[in-house]
Amino acid sequence: MENLIFCLNATIPVFLLMVLGYVFIRIHVFDEAFAKKMNSFVFKIALPVMVFHDLWKEDFYEMWDGRYVLFCFVVTILSIGLAWIVARIVVKDVGSRAEMIQSSYRSSAALLGIGFIQNIYGESGMASLMIIGAVPLYNVAAVAILEIMKPDTATKVADLEAEKERKKALVKKTALGIVTNPIIIGIFLGIIWSLLKLPRPVILEKTIKYVGNLATPMGLMALGASFDLSKAKKAAAPAIVASVMKLVVLVAIFLPVAIHMGFRTDQLIAVLIMLGSPTTVSSFVMARNMGHEGTVSSASVMITTLACAFTLTAWLYVIKSLGYV
Repeated sequence: MENLIFCLNATIPVFLLMVLGYVFIRIHVFDEAFAKKMNSFVFKIALPVMVFHDLWKEDFYEMWDGRYVLFCFVVTILSIGLAWIVARIVVKDVGSRAEMIQSSYRSSAALLGIGFIQNIYGESGMASLMIIGAVPLYNVAAVAILEIMKPDTATKVADLEAEKERKKALVKKTALGIVTNPIIIGIFLGIIWSLLKLPRPVILEKTIKYVGNLATPMGLMALGASFDLSKAKKAAAPAIVASVMKLVVLVAIFLPVAIHMGFRTDQLIAVLIMLGSPTTVSSFVMARNMGHEGTVSSASVMITTLACAFTLTAWLYVIKSLGYV
């Protein structure tokens, strides 16, 4: 019951912030232009600052576990591949397929993971290692997938030479999109700052924390304000499949592997969060800012956020009953 209450306390407020955004735009507190500006601010400033703040304060020399990080990295690659296969079967529209793929594997690892592990063990070292192993790859893969499968670039070109040139241009554009992606830059700078053990003045620490703290509430309200129920009905099938993948299938496949490899206690909980936490809000923000409709992403975020309170508690109960945590 205590774990259920924790999960509800962690997820229901998130869902309610989305509802507030939806209500605010309906009663004209927000308008569409303001919601778009919020999306842009969260994507370009608040989210990068948040991930930078999460990474720069950790001592990675002291807590580094290469085997664990490699496990998280490999499992993430396999999860992306599995999501890609399922999306190709389920979704015909290329743009929606891209959103379904990222919704199936991208977790709220940073937002929920650290708090969840701290609540159980009092510290979150393994959450940070899991974030290093998984989150940069989450974002790199998402940028590549969303860029390659953009609705305006998802058309076939009859002329082979023109198709060849288009693919070259697309590769360059994708690489540039990855390198200049604000979230990727925030992750890179956070890791470098931590490895070099650069100073963290109190004034700078507080300022960065305040800006990063804007990411979640503003991103969630912007998501709710942009949510279109009529479009969501069209995206119901891919969003439901993505949600089942996110909360059930990936955990069922890879959590036993983690147990077999000997990961226990906070290591195992971090893997559970990596695999089975809700689809991250930044998936919607990124999709909208990279030319996609965002409907599948927003529907997946809402479904997984609401359902994860029960699925995470169920998974936690299973591994506790088996004596692994």
